[in-house]
Formats: sequence, C-alpha cells, structure tokens
Amino acid sequence: MTTIDLKGKNALVTGSSRGLGKQYAVDLARAGANVIIHDVNEEAAARFNEAPSGSSVAREIASKYGVKAHFIAAELSDAEQVKALIEQSIAALGSIDILVNNAGGDIGLQTPRPDPNDALDISVEDIRSVVDRNLLSTMYACKFAGNHMRERRTGKIVNVGSIAGHIPVREGIIYAAAKMGVSQYTRSLAEQLRPFDVNVNCISPAPTYTARFLATRTVTEQDDRSRLQKVAQPEDMSGIVMFLCGPQSDALTGETIVCWK
Repeated sequence: MTTIDLKGKNALVTGSSRGLGKQYAVDLARAGANVIIHDVNEEAAARFNEAPSGSSVAREIASKYGVKAHFIAAELSDAEQVKALIEQSIAALGSIDILVNNAGGDIGLQTPRPDPNDALDISVEDIRSVVDRNLLSTMYACKFAGNHMRERRTGKIVNVGSIAGHIPVREGIIYAAAKMGVSQYTRSLAEQLRPFDVNVNCISPAPTYTARFLATRTVTEQDDRSRLQKVAQPEDMSGIVMFLCGPQSDALTGETIVCWK
C-alpha cells in the first residue's frame, strides 16, 4: 500500500489523550497531520497511567513529529461544549480536515461499567450515560464538524462503533445498541454529505489491548490462538483508521468496517 501522506491536514481525535484514541492521534501525526488531542479533562490521561496529562500528550506529539498539536478539554455529552470544541479546534489549526469520533465506552454514570449491565435491570441513569457517551456525542461532533466540512466541500469523518453492535450480547446491551446506532447514523450522514465530497465511514473495533481494557476485564491466555482470534493491538485498529483518513479511501463512504475476532 502507498504510504499515507497527510502533511498539511488538520485532525481532531476525540478521547485521544489515552487508549486507542491516542494511538490514532500518534499515527495521524506520524503521517504529517496536525492534531487536536481531546479528553474530558486534563487528568483523564493519567487515570490508567497512560500519560501525565492531555497537554503532555500534545507536547510529546508536537516535539516528536514536528506538527502542531494542542489539547482541548470538553464534555461530549454537552452539545454546547462539543460546539466549542469544534470552534476552538478550527481556531487553533485553521480547519478540520479529519474528524475521528473515538471517545466513548461502556461507562456507567458512577461506576467504570454499568452494574447491572443488561437491558432490564440496568439503571435509567446508566442507560443515559452510555447513550450520551457513545451515540449522542458522535452526533454532536458530526453535526458541528460536518457543517464546517460541508462549507469547505472536503473532509473525512471516521466514527468508531464496536464489534458489540454487530453480535447479540448478554452484557453491555445498551452499549451495543448505541454502537449499532453509530453505524446506521454513519450510513445516513454519508448520504447527506456525499454531494459535498465529505467521506463518512465507521470502524467497529474488535477487543483491543488498552490500559482501560486491561483494568476492567480479565483476558484469557492467547498464545494458542491465531492472529485473527487474539485480542488486537492498538496498531491493528489504527491501521484501518489511517486507511479511512487517507487518500486510499477517497471513493469509500457510508461503510462500516467490522473487525471480527
């Protein structure tokens, strides 16, 4: 595959001070893109000891790859904060050419994961928390960044779903439904933005090693499994995101790449 060259492009990756989002931001910067690092606050990066702060991630990326990188905090369940995030990102970099809606997770209002985490016994507050963090946050970011891209008649949006949205589950049912919603939303938004040369696609990652994944799950022995059965590494998912952000996907829109494991 041709090397992906994103020099001169400006990218916003939500939830990128840690985990998969950080990997996406690093790889975009390695390809030459300027990046906005985002998280709910400065301290989120340190929760699982992945980085001292969101700003430190931005400084490290700028120093290592010679691109512009800034940290901006925002609560994505608040539409006004999302609007401000988009406006501040444009002010900092001049435009948003690439939006990766990575932020989300099966996160309860007061707990790392909802408990109970089914469809019937889950609390109403946890239902709201999961839908806000995964579906509504994606819609808000796409609305405000999408308007900007429509005006400029160019852009790439990559929404992040989950394999959970494509299989029946017994736990994380609300999360799975929200992520399936992200896939359908992607398909429809792509049609609205098709006349304006804005690509909208989705990746539904397989289970992937991150600090939060390891802190909230027990991983069984993987040595006897094939490459396509093992828990993925962040680089595995990032390679697909880079394809969707780069010129090789210029003719692709409205699709969801499901990473089966």
